[in-house]
Amino acid sequence: MLKRNYRCRRGEIDLVMREGDMLVFVEVRFRASPRFGTPAESVDIHKQRRLAAAAAHYLRHYPTRLACRFDVIAVSGNNHIDWIRNAFNVQ
Repeated sequence: MLKRNYRCRRGEIDLVMREGDMLVFVEVRFRASPRFGTPAESVDIHKQRRLAAAAAHYLRHYPTRLACRFDVIAVSGNNHIDWIRNAFNVQ
């Protein structure tokens, strides 16, 4: 893990990690109940844009030649964990 709870004016990244030759920005989401959707579903387009903006800020301050991806770790109330690699793309 490179950073935890990286914050800037545009948003926050829960975890910044490195996996091989990849820089990984990770959003961790928890939902006790599926009543309002799954944890993964809560990472909507608006949240994705905020994550992308925070990642761009991070990359301005910590430049790298590594490729980047966005993962989501979705934790449900029964402690089921889904790690969704490359959960979304930024364009």
